[in-house]
Amino acid sequence: MDMIAVNGNECGDGPDKWLLRLYIAGQTPKSVKALANLRKLCEEYLAGVYEIDVVDLTVNPELGHSDQIFAIPTLVRRLPPPLVKIIGDLSNTEKVLVGLSISQRQRGKEAGDNGLCGSCGT
Repeated sequence: MDMIAVNGNECGDGPDKWLLRLYIAGQTPKSVKALANLRKLCEEYLAGVYEIDVVDLTVNPELGHSDQIFAIPTLVRRLPPPLVKIIGDLSNTEKVLVGLSISQRQRGKEAGDNGLCGSCGT
């Protein structure tokens, strides 16, 4: 069985690129914590395939309108689709992983799994 890359790697187990936008309001403790938690999570589970765009609404308040931001901090997953929003400081890693739909394969890397697909070995 051949695997075709459609919005993901060759076995279709994860997208090639994650575009995440974090809306914050200055350097509040929650904003700082959310950014630190997001960076840690991305390095652990999405290393090399993610991009974080931080939008400070105290500097660019108009940018919050496009994503209809009503609370901060808010994380918006822009890619892969569909668009997903997570509100809070992102301290509950498991809920964030589920919210972002980070695959079991990607999570398995943390548990000591070799991270390879059982079907194609990639």
